[in-house]
Amino acid sequence: MGVSGPIRVVIAKPGLDGHDRGAKVIARALRDAGMEVIYTGLHQTPEQIVDTAIQEDADAIGLSILSGAHNTLFTKVLELLREREAEDIKVFGGGIIPEDDIAPLKAQGVAEIFTPGAPTGDVVEWVRSHVGSVAA
Repeated sequence: MGVSGPIRVVIAKPGLDGHDRGAKVIARALRDAGMEVIYTGLHQTPEQIVDTAIQEDADAIGLSILSGAHNTLFTKVLELLREREAEDIKVFGGGIIPEDDIAPLKAQGVAEIFTPGAPTGDVVEWVRSHVGSVAA
């Protein structure tokens, strides 16, 4: 079954990181591209993020992590999605994530990582092509 209606994306800032400018820029770009965006605000726990995504029937979760806790936070969100049988929700993210950490995160199930300077258009196109084309 494919995505019906606009793609729904939860944009979240997990942990103690208080810088949300990038998350807001991505949220606005996705919204401007016709997607429904739920921005959770700052200091969200992985549990709050997954709860929101399930309650909002989201197709994807975008995490913005600048704090250095990306390995822990991505892993916890993926674990919670598995526990809640919501693995169909794709997880992508961006922020300050060292190149050496990207492949292990993808191996765990993170669909895509965008590093600083990635054009917003690239994020929009990735979401459109990877989230908007859910296999039948």
